[in-house]
Amino acid sequence: QLHLVESGGGLVQPGGSLRLSCAASGFSLDYYTIAWFRQAPGKEREGVGCISSSDDSTWYAESVKGRFTISRDRSRNTAFLQMNRLKLEDTAVYYCTVETYHRSCPLTYDEMDYWGKGTLVTVSS
Repeated sequence: QLHLVESGGGLVQPGGSLRLSCAASGFSLDYYTIAWFRQAPGKEREGVGCISSSDDSTWYAESVKGRFTISRDRSRNTAFLQMNRLKLEDTAVYYCTVETYHRSCPLTYDEMDYWGKGTLVTVSS
């Protein structure tokens, strides 16, 4: 079976950092586009960052550009979202997703083929 499992969420103060992980099982992340989405309470789901399958080029939402970094570790079959200088408005459930048709970033949530269950990030003082 194919699974994505996110981890690394938690409570952090404004200005702090967290690194989210997305571990894949049942398939390899090597050749697929990976994207992180988030959904805050009462808000629409939004794309945060994406790394393309073709050349590992990245895309970021304007709200996180310069603070978040998406990457993949092929040896561990894991993707990461490094989040620095966190803000109160970054509070959300973060989802790791994978697209298997080799389309390039950015992509919508509906274009993704596999989704994790999410990990909660709470930024609070």
